[in-house]
Amino acid sequence: MGFSVAASLGTHIALRNTHEARIKCHFLYKRQESNIIGFKFSKPKALQRKISLSKQEFSDLDERKSPDEVREEIKKCYELIHRLGRGAVYLGSSRMGPSHSHYVQTQELAKEIANLLECTSWSGAGPGLMDAVTQGAMLAGKPVGGFKIGKEAGEWTASNFHPYLPSENYLTCRFFSARKHGLVDAVVRNNSFDKTAVVALPGGIGTLDEVFEMMALIQLERIGSKFPVPLLLMNYDSFYSKLLDLLKDCEGWGTVSKGEVASLWKVCNSNSEGLAYLEEFYGISSIDKSKSVTKFCSTYESPSS
Repeated sequence: MGFSVAASLGTHIALRNTHEARIKCHFLYKRQESNIIGFKFSKPKALQRKISLSKQEFSDLDERKSPDEVREEIKKCYELIHRLGRGAVYLGSSRMGPSHSHYVQTQELAKEIANLLECTSWSGAGPGLMDAVTQGAMLAGKPVGGFKIGKEAGEWTASNFHPYLPSENYLTCRFFSARKHGLVDAVVRNNSFDKTAVVALPGGIGTLDEVFEMMALIQLERIGSKFPVPLLLMNYDSFYSKLLDLLKDCEGWGTVSKGEVASLWKVCNSNSEGLAYLEEFYGISSIDKSKSVTKFCSTYESPSS
């Protein structure tokens, strides 16, 4: 891709286009009267050339005509959360399909958490483990919402639409910043009765980006300053064990305080550990659990029974 470079030295300006012949400098001279060093060019017309952008660069700028566009998308995220309710936010891979063991575990976990906390389940509304979350929450009969991104790894990249989730339950975001605002707002607790959680499932670069951002916000008390929010790291099949080793090394280097990371999340090697932690965190008794199960069963009771 061609680009133009403008350089200034003294009172002279040089402009060079990478697709065209280079401008040769005849000689370097010094004007004694003003003590200014400058260049004299063999092609003075080059100074009149305009700096141009490629079609791709124009396209990129067109995506962000105004900060108002980002602001408007954030507003839509907040409106969706207000309508469906805050709850459990899931972060995870879009590449692990139905045949993967983590998909099966995630589907079951999402169903159990939705019933346990009786809350809305939020995800990236995409394929992979995000699809497992959607499926699990729908099996629980609880609200499901999502913040989809226009392009993501895995399938469904050609369409901004979800194949089966009602269109009013998710938002396809153009801007990652707006999407992140939505994911964060969906776990904020306004009172002691709200039950929310961040559930970090196995994933790649995007997942790690979101997990560490959530973790940093909890560390800095931007989330949970008044009413704490639990963060679960689902370490299925020791998926995150090497990451945990790295963070332990960070303690040795002094970049994080000893025990600081452990205080920000709960590492869970199985669904049962995660559910037990949420029960303890919110003080959910076995009586509360049985009421939730009874309510679920009565809602989905077969007409013939």
